Order: sequence, then C-alpha cells, then structure tokens
Amino acid sequence: MQFSEAWLRSLVNPKLNTAELCHLVTMAGLEVEAVEAVAPPFSKVVVAEILTAERHPNADRLQVCAVDVGAAEPLMIVCGAANARAGLKTACAMIGAELPHDFKIKQAKVRGVESFGMLCSAKELGIAEAADGIMELPVDAPVGKPLRVYLDLDDQLITLKLTPNRGDCLSVQGAAREVAAISGTAAQAVDCTPVAATIADTLAVNIEALGACPVYCGRVIKGIDPNARTPDWMARRLQRSGVRSLHPVVDVTNYVLLELGQPMHAFDLAKVAGDIRVRQALVGETLALLNDQTVELTAGTVVIADTDGALALAGIMGGAASAVSTESTNIFLEAAHFTPAAMAGLARSYSVSTDSSHRFERGVDPLLPAPAMERATRLILDICGGQAGPVSVVGEPPERSATIAFRPERARRLLGMAIPDTEMNVIFDRLGLAVAGQGETWRVTAPSYRFDLAVEVDLIEEVARVKGYDNIPATRPKATATMHPQPEQQRGADEFKTRLMALGYQEVVTYSFIDARQQRMVMPDSAPIALVNPIASQMSVMRGSLIPGLLQTLSYNLSHGQERLRIFELGCCFLSTEHGDQPVRLGGLAYGSAHPEQWGEPTRSNDFYDLKADLDALLWPAVASYEPGEHAALHPGQTARLVLAGQAIGWLGALHPKWASELNLNRPAILFELDWANLAARPSPRYRGVSRFPSVRRDIAVLVDNRLPVGQVLETVRANMPVLVTDFVVFDVYQGKGVPTDKKSLAFKMLLQDIEKTLTDSEIEGAVAAVLNLLAARFGAVLRA
Repeated sequence: MQFSEAWLRSLVNPKLNTAELCHLVTMAGLEVEAVEAVAPPFSKVVVAEILTAERHPNADRLQVCAVDVGAAEPLMIVCGAANARAGLKTACAMIGAELPHDFKIKQAKVRGVESFGMLCSAKELGIAEAADGIMELPVDAPVGKPLRVYLDLDDQLITLKLTPNRGDCLSVQGAAREVAAISGTAAQAVDCTPVAATIADTLAVNIEALGACPVYCGRVIKGIDPNARTPDWMARRLQRSGVRSLHPVVDVTNYVLLELGQPMHAFDLAKVAGDIRVRQALVGETLALLNDQTVELTAGTVVIADTDGALALAGIMGGAASAVSTESTNIFLEAAHFTPAAMAGLARSYSVSTDSSHRFERGVDPLLPAPAMERATRLILDICGGQAGPVSVVGEPPERSATIAFRPERARRLLGMAIPDTEMNVIFDRLGLAVAGQGETWRVTAPSYRFDLAVEVDLIEEVARVKGYDNIPATRPKATATMHPQPEQQRGADEFKTRLMALGYQEVVTYSFIDARQQRMVMPDSAPIALVNPIASQMSVMRGSLIPGLLQTLSYNLSHGQERLRIFELGCCFLSTEHGDQPVRLGGLAYGSAHPEQWGEPTRSNDFYDLKADLDALLWPAVASYEPGEHAALHPGQTARLVLAGQAIGWLGALHPKWASELNLNRPAILFELDWANLAARPSPRYRGVSRFPSVRRDIAVLVDNRLPVGQVLETVRANMPVLVTDFVVFDVYQGKGVPTDKKSLAFKMLLQDIEKTLTDSEIEGAVAAVLNLLAARFGAVLRA
C-alpha cells in the first residue's frame, strides 16, 4: 500500500523525521518497502502569473511574457510553450534556480531579447514523465509562493508491505492508528459526522446472500453538479497513492477507500431498475465490467443486482452499464461488508484484481460501512452539491468472537522482560483493546477491525511490538547441551551427500509440485495427488518421484548453455493421502561428458556403468546387485533394479528415448532413484584382526551359460565363501575363439589368508576346490583348461 507521508501526518504527527518514522513502523511489523520523494530537488521556483504574452519580434514560435512572481516589478521571460497566455498561473524558475539534472537558470538573451527566468513544465521539474506545455495551476494559486510549498513537493511516498493478517492497516487511518499506538502520539480521527437527510428518497435493499454480505448501507443523493471538479488536494492525494482522478464521485469513493479502508461504489440512479438485491449469480449470467471485460458469472459469486440483472461484482468491481458518468445527476451510494470467506480467490477466478477485493479478502471492519457512508456523503455534497436521502442499513454486522484470556505473568515469561501490569494496560489502551479484570488473568476484547487477534500469544506479540523489539534484552540461553545419539546402524544423510559431492554431483532442491503429465510419465499406473488450488497449471499435482524435478533442472541448465550436469536430490515423494505415504528418496542424474573437458582423456558421454560405479562407491561397504528391469521413464534394455540384502531399493537406467526426444536431448541422460529408508540402514561393523601372515592369490577361469549374470555368481560365492577366502572378484569376461557360442568365460581372483598361520598348499587347494564345487553345483560351471 502506497500513501503520502503528509496525508499520514495530517492524522498523526509524531516528532520523528521520515527515516525514524519508517524504522519505527518497520520494527513494529509493518515493513516499509520503499520511501520515494514526490519530486526531485529544485530551488527558487515560485507560483507566477503571466500578465501579458506578446509575439517575439525575431521568432514566430516564441513569446515575450511579462510575469508576476510577487516581486515589485514583473519579469520579462521568453517562452516557447504553446499554452503560455495572459492570465495563466504557472511555475517560474527565477535566476539562480537549480533544476533537476544540474540545470541552472541564468539571465540569457534569446534571439536578441533578454530573458530573466524560465516558465517550467512538470517534466522539467521532474514531477511528470511527459508534458505538453508549461504547468497550468489553479486560478487561486498564490503568486510568489514557493512551488514546493504550494504543491507540497517535499512530501514522501511511503509503501508498506503488509502481511495478509494486517488488513486493518490497508488505509491511512489504519496506518495512523498503528503509528499512534507505537509512538504514543495522539491520533486525529477522520470526521465521519452523520449528514442529515434533506430529501426522503430511498432505494429498497434486499440481502439474499446474508452469509456473504451481513450488512449493506445505501443512500440516494440527488442533484449533484455534473460539471463539478475534483479539488486539487484530493486529486493530489489519490495520485500519490497510485490512483488516477476520474470523476468527482468516483474519486470520493476511492478516497474513502484509501482513507478509511472501506470499499465503496456509486451507481447512476437513472440506470438502476427497481430495488437493489444482493444475491448469488445466476447460471449463465454475464456482466460487463468497468475494465471493459465481460465475464460469465459462476456459482458462488455474489452480485449486486436490480430487477433487470446484475449491476456489479460484489466487493470486486462495478458494472459498466450502471457506472457514474459526466451526465449523472442522481446517484445511489453503496457501502457494504463482504466476508473474507466469500471473497477469497473470487477476483482471481475472473482474472481481475482490485483494491476492493484485496481488502475484502483480508478482512474489513464490519462496523465501517456506516461511518464510511457519512464521510463519503459529506465529501460529495461539498464537492458536487446535491441533496442526500436517509441512509438505508440492512442486516447487522457479525458479532465479534469471545474475549481473550491474558496472563501478564506468562507474557513476562515468554518475552523475557519485566514489564509492569500498568504498562501493559497502557499498551492495550493505545491499541484500542478493552481490558476487564485484573490480577492473574485479564479479559481482553479486540476492536472490530483487529481480525488477527484471537489467542493469548497474539496479545503477547502486541505487547512486544509496542514495547519495541529493540527493547527486549539480549540474554544468552541457559540450557544443558547434550549430544543426540546417532545409531551406529543408521547412516546419516550428510554421509551420502558428502560422497556424492566427492563424486562430482551437486545438490538441487526442486518443487514438490509438478505437471500431471510428468507424473504420468514416471508413474502411469497410479493416480496423482491433485492440488485443490495450484499456483500454476504446470504445478498441479504432488510429485510421486524425484525424476521430473531432475529433468526440469536439466532442461533449465541446457537452455542456459550448461552442457554437462551431475545433480542429486534427497526429498519426499507423495504417493497417497489416505495413509500419509510420503517416502523419502535419493535421486540423481548425469548428462553430458563423463569427465570435465581435459587434454589427458578423450571426451565421451556418461553411460550406465559410470553411474553404476558411482552407486557402488556410494553404497560401500554394502554391495548391491543389479537386476534387469522395466521402468516407465527409463530405456528398455538399459534399466536395472537395485537389490540390497534381498530387498529392492531403487532403479538405475538411461532416460526413455520418447522423453529424451521430447526434451531435445542429444546425449543419454542417466538417472537413479533409491529409497532412503533402505539405504540408511547398515550392519554394525565387526572387528577383524589384521593377519601378520602373507595372503595367497589364486586365479580361476570357468565356463558358464552366457545368459548368467556375473553379479549373481559373485553374490552366491561371497555368501558361501570358505573361511580362508577373504576376497573374490571378477577380472575378465570372455566370449570368442575357444569358447562355445552358448558359453562365456569368467575369470576370478581369489585372495586367501589366515590370521594365525601361513597357509599350506593343501589348505589353499581345498579352499579353491570348495569354490569350484560351489560354482559347479549352483551354475554348472566347468573349470576352463
């Protein structure tokens, strides 16, 4: 919300400069997002009147003007503006004036005629971005008065960034209340004195949607002057709040909205047929809005209507058909309360956003329509004239919730400050809170405009805000520091992250919301968890896998010229809402060259075995087996299911060609996704003595079926190794000359060792024979000659 500092100080004026005021407000929880000067610095510019304007003797487009600047004698100034004319009040920069952009005014001779100053446009003074000529000021502007003083150009524009719970501060009066409370300065209330009716005309109002509109105020005003003009002071305040001046009546409703926080609307009475109805929209009903947009109304929308149809979107925007125009002489003024529950998200569903909807969605004081009606009536009568009828009030404001129990001692304990009861009582009084009772528990009632105060801690926060967060003493916490036990059978996330980063991966954090199509790509047979109110169409479901987020990160990096990527993510996936099925998974992706570009190694792309080696290093000392499998998002024939201790723990494979083509990938993208619950567990380490005796190596080569996975052989032997065998690894796989076509040769290295003695030949041969017998029995392996 943006407003003029001068407007704020007209209601409350603490003895603080602008910087101190903004700091105070920010520290009270109302963040000052920006402070901007209304006009850049300039000096010696005054209100002036052109007495005469005659054609320059040596230039057709210039005029020689006699200008009254409040001095003894008028100044002769040469001016080229087309709108310079006798009788015009304008801005004059006198000799010695300093204008924006380091422009200094000096006495000069223009085409042979002396000029003793400069008549200025708003653009030249930095007040406007463009100008058609010199400034035109009101006829009653006082000649000789400094322009900065006359137009209040030393004013500042303050922009507040408010949290959604502080809708009560979306007005100058609301901001003034806060400043008064936190500074201890008395605030001046806006004059909302009731305006007596001078005519008996009324318009009947019927509220059919009481749940959405509990109270509605209306008033007929007749005989306004269609030629009336918005006064400069009001237009200036509106403009400095980011609102254009349109029409006196419309300007008044906008002004009251900014001043009090109550949205209002004015209808041309001649364009209203019959009574006013506040009702639900009819199916298929349409409405042309003031922004030239025609909308088809949906169920749940509340409209202001007459007997012929909808006139306005309640609490959002008026309709074009009943709008006030320059020909309007009779109007119907509306001030109503619409509940946040009825307004939430409604404006956005019609692709509109207005100051009114912004306030109603956050909550407006339900007692405000009546005083706002009186304030707007007085302003309209003062500016446009006319006669006002009586105020019609239909419905009743909703009742406030019960009072809040407040314990001063608990407030002192939570804040860590010894604040006396009397001081807390004063703080509540400055905030407009009614306090009943004393002692250990007080009964506190919040004013109607403070929707955010509901429980005791809200009141404690108010005490801290007004007391000042800077005044809370900084004390060191006193506690017994204990180290939380880390089970030895549990591996921490940091261990895995450290290993992956050592392998060249970078951690990413992607959105938990993804496109429904991406979810179907990964899990085509499961129903996605759809969001009720997604922030974007491409973020409509909860992710069931980390793969879509990794691929989105890949696409983003490729579009920014990053051709090599190795990333991982540890995060939750969402499979079901019924049982809270939210498994944590570890996913990774590698794309581009296997190694950074260098002179010592030829460039090649990542492949399946590069990531297999990374996973083996990640899981060590555990050893996983890789079994052929099928996954919807991965390449058929280049996909493996990881199995650890007999339990499937995840997948590894290349991206499916269909999705690789859709993402315009010219290299294979290799991905893995593992279940964290199965990764974190590990067996307790066991001590094994270091042998002082040498180890013995034996190599064996056997013939097996060419379809037999080598991993299955290794897993079987390692699970059944003789005691003397300490290691068993494959170092060669061969198919070709000398080997039958349906067979393959596997060469293994065996390490044998005893921690107590040197092995004998018979012991070595016995262990080798035991392994060969195991291979023969399980896989039909034959020792290769």
